[in-house]
Amino acid sequence: MKSPLFNLFIALGIVVFIACTKKQVANKYTVSTNQKTQIITGADQISEYLPLLKGKRVAMLVNQTSIIGKKASVDSLLSLGVNIVKVFGPEHGFRGNASAGAKVNNEVDQKTGIPIISLYGKIKRPTKEHLADVDVMIFDIQDVGARFYTYINTLAHVMESCAENGKELIILDRPNPNGYLVDGPILEKQNYSGIGMFPIPITHGLTIGEFAQMINGEGWLPNNLQCKIKIIKIANYNHDMSYDLPVFPSPNLNSQQSILLYPSTCLFEGTILSQGRGTYIPFTVLGAPALKGKYDFSFKPVSIQGMSETPLHQNEDCFGLDLRKYDTSILRKSRQINLSWMMELYKAYPMKDKFFDRTQSKQMGDINKLAGTEKFKQQIIDGVSEAEIRKSWEPGLSDFKVLRKKYLIYP
Repeated sequence: MKSPLFNLFIALGIVVFIACTKKQVANKYTVSTNQKTQIITGADQISEYLPLLKGKRVAMLVNQTSIIGKKASVDSLLSLGVNIVKVFGPEHGFRGNASAGAKVNNEVDQKTGIPIISLYGKIKRPTKEHLADVDVMIFDIQDVGARFYTYINTLAHVMESCAENGKELIILDRPNPNGYLVDGPILEKQNYSGIGMFPIPITHGLTIGEFAQMINGEGWLPNNLQCKIKIIKIANYNHDMSYDLPVFPSPNLNSQQSILLYPSTCLFEGTILSQGRGTYIPFTVLGAPALKGKYDFSFKPVSIQGMSETPLHQNEDCFGLDLRKYDTSILRKSRQINLSWMMELYKAYPMKDKFFDRTQSKQMGDINKLAGTEKFKQQIIDGVSEAEIRKSWEPGLSDFKVLRKKYLIYP
């Protein structure tokens, strides 16, 4: 039996750890706004949720973005005596080193010995057997606020499993780097897929915690299920703040520029143009071999393990747009995704019938599923003005903005 003095020593250690972590966080996460404000993520507020884990068997859905201070949240919580019985990993895996779309296998974490169960392989959500020895689940993953970024789908799958099996889900909330942006056509039901499961625009302007509230509130789980959720809120945050991610969320979103351009440039996955997969600057460049002579800038996609093994236009010079120095404050001021690049490059492409033709390459996505509507592709082909394209998104987009307000936690 441990002595009272020993227990006191452990308690004091926890208090010191929390205090030091908060100091680290306060020093590190200073964001650029009109008034500098210190953002503290949900994960960094250990004192808010550590008591909820006492005596519980804990499962965590995490990846490389799941940190407390500078340390992986799994490692931090283990050091505080939390009983973590298993870890679930999303797309790109627990350590975030799997290529986009690549199946991820189950494994045992070499550092901790904890079993890791992939939710981006044969199964998409925890099973009854997975949760049999679990009392509470933690969700702690950095999202980027785009409909086709799959972590919100993973969130819904986990909420469904927790609801079915009577498990509480604790969400350690994190800022949305595109939280100011609510734009795009609403996803139509015939275009639901693995890159879009909900009737929302391309960018939803919600944090993971807020999105979980919307999933519950709108009845988006099957069979009218409701998941019991506890959200550990972000301190000192509002949606208009800029936020530089301390850890990049996936191999192909490896810069702040790519994260901010992603809602606009990811649409090009539904075209014959490369978005820079197969380079170390993905989603910040756009081009194709057929645009030689029309643009001076060029780049060459190659096979890069852990990023893109078989990129579109592999080993070919692609000519087009270099957006690495594009002023992203323009997006913030307009509060709109950029459509001009799609319109310009379609107009410049010499073989119009090939621009959206998926039969040319297995690496091309479906533009209808990415945009959420068949209208967008036809509008680009027909040369419809940007104003008319945006008008066609109504009243759905405005209705969503009203709906969104019901679930906001932050201003």
